Amino acid sequence: MAEQKYIKDGWFYEMSDEHFPGQALALKVKQVLYQSKSEFQDILVFESTNHGVCLVLDGIIQCSERDEFAYQEMIAHIPLYCHANPKKVLVIGGGDGGVVREVVKHDKVESVTMVEIDKTVIELAKKYLPGMSCAMDHPKLKLNLCDGFKFLKEASMLSNDDKYDVIITDSSDPDGPAEAFFQKEYFELLQNALKPDGIVIAQASENVWLDINYLASLRKTANEVFTNTMISYTTVPTYTSGQLGLIVCTNSNDYDLTTPQRQPSVSEQNQLRYYNSQIHSASFVLPNWADMLIYDKK
Repeated sequence: MAEQKYIKDGWFYEMSDEHFPGQALALKVKQVLYQSKSEFQDILVFESTNHGVCLVLDGIIQCSERDEFAYQEMIAHIPLYCHANPKKVLVIGGGDGGVVREVVKHDKVESVTMVEIDKTVIELAKKYLPGMSCAMDHPKLKLNLCDGFKFLKEASMLSNDDKYDVIITDSSDPDGPAEAFFQKEYFELLQNALKPDGIVIAQASENVWLDINYLASLRKTANEVFTNTMISYTTVPTYTSGQLGLIVCTNSNDYDLTTPQRQPSVSEQNQLRYYNSQIHSASFVLPNWADMLIYDKK
């Protein structure tokens, strides 16, 4: 096997001294399917020996076929089942199609708008990850190839009736251009694009084992904009340390984010591999030390 960027001696290595110093993730590579640089980022697609096809952006694993559903289901279904009637959904990022696949499973959802800046990711997912991108031609979906910030600024000008019930941010980690997705300005844009009873969820990039101080800071930033902000998590073996934080926000007093407002219908439940109402609630339960730090408890 010819050596590729991020691959050495037949193994893919994910290493970042900035985000997870002193540790790394490695997967054995069966074959490299694609490697190039798009207009926005380095992209690698490879088939691993044990985790199926993997998508890597700028050296960081975004998904593997073996465990992607654990992330996609939790980031989609936590806000959707918290909301009593989620008719209109906005997805920022998520070019692999996994979040959209989960959103359209909901009978109550009438429309899904997806905003993705990198068309190459969408095209590669359709070719190499058809199980994730299978809903990219769904009749409920409207795809916008543009910058998420620009789209949100325009969405803030809509009437309340035309704004969104749920917004899901499936962005890259906070490096380079994606760093802006973790700032107060971005949470303000999200709030302005939401209906008054809307719910936002975003991947938080870190978890309690990697950088709990960052998680606490992120929640504090979001809480300057939203009155109810909580940290949840999902378990994903191919994310460094096997866990990823999710930040969930709303300004509605009607929702206890830890408790689903609705239960999956029979048809919806039959399509779920990870999410259920019990794991929804349990995902907000943090270890004592983490709970005290993230929620600034004395």
